[in-house]
Amino acid sequence: MEDWRPSASWERLQQRAALLRELRIFFAARGVMEVETPLLASAPVTDPNIDAISTEHPAGGHQLLWLQTSPEFAMKRMLAAGSGPIYQICKAFRRGERGARHNPEFSMLEWYRPGLSLAELMDEVVAVIRLAVGEVEVEYLSYRQAFERHLQIDPFQAELETLQQAAANHLDLNFDSDDPDLWLQLLMSTVIEPALAADRITIIGDFPASQAALARVENDEHGQPVARRFEAFYAGMELANAYDELRDVSELLRRIRRDHVQRDSAGRAMPPIDRQLLKAMQAGLPECVGVAMGLDRLVMLASGATRIDEVIAFPIERV
Repeated sequence: MEDWRPSASWERLQQRAALLRELRIFFAARGVMEVETPLLASAPVTDPNIDAISTEHPAGGHQLLWLQTSPEFAMKRMLAAGSGPIYQICKAFRRGERGARHNPEFSMLEWYRPGLSLAELMDEVVAVIRLAVGEVEVEYLSYRQAFERHLQIDPFQAELETLQQAAANHLDLNFDSDDPDLWLQLLMSTVIEPALAADRITIIGDFPASQAALARVENDEHGQPVARRFEAFYAGMELANAYDELRDVSELLRRIRRDHVQRDSAGRAMPPIDRQLLKAMQAGLPECVGVAMGLDRLVMLASGATRIDEVIAFPIERV
């Protein structure tokens, strides 16, 4: 096939369109309003693992703008202004992400539910995934249970050497680090995730507080501080990342500074802080839960595709 043609078949693009219709019906039935926010942002996320794509300001001047990596910040400004429950289906952009499941430009489904609990959001995430895969079973695990089952390790108590040895037992390694989180994330992505049952949705929650991102932290039943967030997996793919949303602006600033320290020590670019988000948080973000889901991956599951190129019209090589 010539490169000017779509990489996805018409059948799969029709399946994509059908899933989009179902999603809009799903959220409309629950009173969740569809919104749109700009693809350009005055500041990107500070997450050390995500690189945003910058561009010149289209109206002139020296200020850089960024293609959004997620609509999260703009949607939180809407929530703080009184929007109520909202969702968005939009494009997002991340530098350097290309592979069977990644394209630098991709589609995101993100929604926020004031007044819902994290457990209720889990049910809603499962319902959305089932729109794509049907009535499959669900398993709920804590982060601790996942590590104990697949690695016989308590991730909250294990020493650095234990994590390093566990990684060496499963992987060929050519690097070293004294950051326990790096080893935990490596073990999660390369050992635990591939071991999850492929024929059911797995929800993993209560991550280490050091991996909270923008989720609230509170003690679990063991008295261990944990991040009130969860991730959803199916058929070997991570599909969703959900938070009981952080509302404390001073804690938000502390975490941004921590991200900056990590980025600086890794020699990464230091992005500006989103001042508009800070103002919105100061005005008051309502108690809410939120989730980001990869729409292209949902379409892959619905259509039986194995590569993202099979469900998007024009991947980066064909733009």
